[in-house]
Amino acid sequence: MEVLLRESVPKLGNRGEVVRVKPGFARNYLLPKRIAVTVTPGNIKQLEVEKRNYEKKLLETKSVAMEAKAGIEALELTIPKRAADNGQLFGSVTRQEIAGFLNDKGFEVERRKLEAPHIKELGEYEIKARLHTEVVAVFKVTITRVED
Repeated sequence: MEVLLRESVPKLGNRGEVVRVKPGFARNYLLPKRIAVTVTPGNIKQLEVEKRNYEKKLLETKSVAMEAKAGIEALELTIPKRAADNGQLFGSVTRQEIAGFLNDKGFEVERRKLEAPHIKELGEYEIKARLHTEVVAVFKVTITRVED
C-alpha cells in the first residue's frame, strides 16, 4: 500500500514522500495517528501547501535546536542509582528518567526523542537526543552508585 507521509518517520521516509508500507501498518498505525494519508491528487496538493509553511517553521526551529544542542553537549549528567556489588543496577535507567534530568537542567526534550542503550549497569553511556530533523545532540550520562 502506498501512503503519503505527513511527518518524517525514522527508517521509513521524510515528510512529503510517497512510501510503500504493509497495509496493516498503514491501517493500524500511520493513518489513525495522522502520520500519513492515502495517496490522492487532493492530498498531494494539500501537502504541498503544508510543506511550504512547514519549511519556513523548520528554519526557525533549527536555529533554536542548534543553541540547545550546544548546551546539551556541554552537560554531563550523573544519575545516582542503587546497585549491587558487581555493578548491576536494581532496575534500569529509562529514557523517561533521562528526559526528567534534562528538564531539570532546563532543556525540554521528550523521551521519544532520546536514543539510549538499555542501561542495567553502572558506567558511562552515550545518549543521542534528536532535537530537530537535522540536529542531533550527543551527551554522556554517568550512572553512579548511591551512597547510603
